[in-house]
Amino acid sequence: MITILQVTPAYKPAYIYGGPTLSVSKLCEELHKNNFKIKVLTSTANGNKELHVKTNVLTKVAKVDVYYFLRLTKDNTHFTPTLLFNLIKMIKEDKLENPNKLVIHIHSWWNTISIFSCMIGLWYKIPVLLSPRGMLTTYTLKNRNSFYKYLIHQLLGKHLLKKCYLHVTTVKEKQDVHKTTDKYKGVNIIPNFVEYPCFFHSNGRIEKQQPIPIKLLFLSRIEEKKGLDLLIMSLPLLKINWQLTIAGHGKPSYVKYLEQLCQDLKLHQKINWIGAVNNIKKFEIIRKHDLFILPSYNENFANVVIESLSVGTAVVVTKEVGLANYVLKHNLGWVTELSVKNIAHTINLAAGDYNKRDRIRKVAPKIIRKDYSEMGLIIQYTNMYHQILKNVN
Repeated sequence: MITILQVTPAYKPAYIYGGPTLSVSKLCEELHKNNFKIKVLTSTANGNKELHVKTNVLTKVAKVDVYYFLRLTKDNTHFTPTLLFNLIKMIKEDKLENPNKLVIHIHSWWNTISIFSCMIGLWYKIPVLLSPRGMLTTYTLKNRNSFYKYLIHQLLGKHLLKKCYLHVTTVKEKQDVHKTTDKYKGVNIIPNFVEYPCFFHSNGRIEKQQPIPIKLLFLSRIEEKKGLDLLIMSLPLLKINWQLTIAGHGKPSYVKYLEQLCQDLKLHQKINWIGAVNNIKKFEIIRKHDLFILPSYNENFANVVIESLSVGTAVVVTKEVGLANYVLKHNLGWVTELSVKNIAHTINLAAGDYNKRDRIRKVAPKIIRKDYSEMGLIIQYTNMYHQILKNVN
C-alpha cells in the first residue's frame, strides 16, 4: 500500500482559504477511499485566527487521518515547527514500515511549512510532489512581499524545485510555472477534485423569455486577485437591467473599500452583499442566477467555475482564469480580456444571448459530470503516484 504524507498549511474546516482547502481535502478523501494510506499534516491556520481543534494528536476528518499542529505566526508564513518535527518522525516510521512506497505531497508554496517540508523530504531521499496551487506564477512573485519571495526563489526555491515532481491543474498553470522555473523532475496536469452536494440538470432559471433583471453573481474570496473592483467599475457601462449578488468574505478594510466604490458609483441599491456561504447554500445561490462572473487577475484553476457549470449556470471569466480554455472549448460561457471596458462588453453579450445560456443550462451539468467524475480523476492521480515511485525505484 502506498503511503502519502499530505502536507498543507490549511485543511478542513479552514474554509476561509476557499478552493485550495476544499480541493486538498477532497483529494485526500478520495485517495483514502481507494486504498491509499493517507496522513495529513497541517497547521491550525484559519486566516488571522486559529482553528479550534485538538493538536498533536490523530483526528479523523471524513475518515482521513489528520494531524493539526499549532501555528506560531498568524500571517502567511505559517511557521509551525511541531509539524516539521512530526514530519521527520513519520518519515522514519513509514520508511521502516513501508519501504519504497512513500511520497510526500506538498500543497502551496511561499510559506515555511511547504519550503521546510520540501527540504526535509529531499534530505531523507523521499520523492516530493508539489502542487503549487497557483503560487508559482509571475503574478504571485510580484504581488505581496515580492522582494522576500524573489530572494527565497533565487537562493533556495528554484534549487529545491528542480528536485521535485510537480502537479498542476491546468495547461495555463503549467505555462505560468514555466515562467518562474522550467527545471523539475516531471510534471502532471490533473484537474482538481471538486466537491458537489449533487448534480442538477438545470439552474432553476429556465423561462420562456429573457429574465429581467439579469441576475449576476460573484462568489469567491474577496481579495485583490479576484478582480471584483474591475467588475464593479464595469457595471455603469452595462446596457441591461441587472442585479449583482456578491458572496464571500475578505479583509474588512478591502471590503469597505469596495463598498465605498459602489457608493461612489451610485450602484449600491442594485448590489446585494451576502457574505460567506456554506457549501450547500452555495449551490442553491449559484443555480438561481443567470451568470456567474470571475474577473480574476490570475487563477490556476477556479473550482467555482466547475461548481457553477455543474448546476447549469453560464460563466464569464477573464482569460487569466485557468479554466478559460475549457469554457471556450465546450462553449459553456464567455471569456474576456482583463479590463473594465472588455468585462462590461462581454457581460452585455452574455446577457443578450438567452439561447446560449438556455443551452448551457441543459448541457453543462452532463459535461461536468463526464469530465470531472471522481473515478476518472482518481485513476489519473493513482497513475501519477505510481509513476513517481517507479522513477525513484
